[in-house]
Amino acid sequence: MSLIDPSLARGLARPRLQDASRRDVLRLLGVSGAGLALAACGVEGQGGKGKVGGSAVQEYWNGKTKTGSLRWANWPGYVEDDRATVKAFEKATGTKVTYKEVIQENTQWFGRIQAPLAAGQSIGFDLMVMTNGVQLEKCRQLGYLAPLDHSRLKTFAANAGPGFKNPSYDPGNAFTVPYMSGITGIAYNTKYVKDDITSIEQLFDPKYKGRVGMLSDAQELGNFGMFLLGVDPERSTPADWRRAAARLREQRDADIVRKYYEQDYVDAVSKGDVWLTMAWSGDVYSLAGPDVKFVVPKEGGTLWTDNLCIPKTAENPVDALMLMDWLYAPENNAPLTEFVNYITPVPATKPLIEAHAREARGEEKADLERLSTSPLVFPARSDLDRLRNYRRLTQAEEAEYLKLFEPISKGS
Repeated sequence: MSLIDPSLARGLARPRLQDASRRDVLRLLGVSGAGLALAACGVEGQGGKGKVGGSAVQEYWNGKTKTGSLRWANWPGYVEDDRATVKAFEKATGTKVTYKEVIQENTQWFGRIQAPLAAGQSIGFDLMVMTNGVQLEKCRQLGYLAPLDHSRLKTFAANAGPGFKNPSYDPGNAFTVPYMSGITGIAYNTKYVKDDITSIEQLFDPKYKGRVGMLSDAQELGNFGMFLLGVDPERSTPADWRRAAARLREQRDADIVRKYYEQDYVDAVSKGDVWLTMAWSGDVYSLAGPDVKFVVPKEGGTLWTDNLCIPKTAENPVDALMLMDWLYAPENNAPLTEFVNYITPVPATKPLIEAHAREARGEEKADLERLSTSPLVFPARSDLDRLRNYRRLTQAEEAEYLKLFEPISKGS
């Protein structure tokens, strides 16, 4: 199993808006049901459904050229404080970038861009970062995203890790390429848990009665219930959901679960209020105490991804596509990874960070060495192979799914 002692792997990131904000977004969406992917359910897409044909790509990009300008919308804390990555891109390409940290959560962002996109108007940005889930799926289904010209994404093709190509939420990377990712797995406190935690079954073990934490997010909870049964959530059926929900209710009714957490599990597992819990990798990496370790269970974990995408009404789409591809050169991605400390979609950054560590001195050297060996930034292929995305649901399926899983954390 891939374990990480967060006290030994914090990398170079200073205290900032980290996974708490990113996962809070997904939690808020999931609890309300909005975190489940949008169904096609009567929505007439404008080229957004499924894979995009070559003619649609050619039609969009025909006649479009580099302008030397780019407006990029991102989340707080997702590039270096001094904007080193942005400046390096500007120097390399001659494109002037206006970079704004204007995305606080996906629902708010979609509400801001929906009206102008529906009217075929500019949103004031040429590139944006959105998490896989309902709002990104809405943009895809409604034809709000530019189809990507992969003939101009050769660096992506050459350097993207295999786990980041052809995701279920965007087949063929038709509209998106990954920016950074995180994992839902298990965190445990080694002061109280002396066994190696390797399995989701251990979250159901009566020996830990009253000391187990689970996430309240219906989608996250359902995924772990299905992993326990050996079911891939992306290919699951309503019958699978019912079986998973039954096991999760048994766990709850046996008083094994101390609490269903939103974000506050980090403090609980660090203090020992709970000994083991469902957890998000970024929380453990940046917020948990030194005795807390993180594991991708043998049955599987959830991979969530923040994605670069181009609004269809972008005024500088060629420059946006250039940045997308530029970020997949390992030498360009490495400094960003050294700051952000999430899972990079460019695994070839690892030897570069190792080289930076050899050249560094003092605390910086130790930080880089720890970062380069962190499985929360460079997961083993065996871990990546066990990671799955969220299930895309029809409207009827979404209602049934929520009816099964939401009441578990609410005690009903």
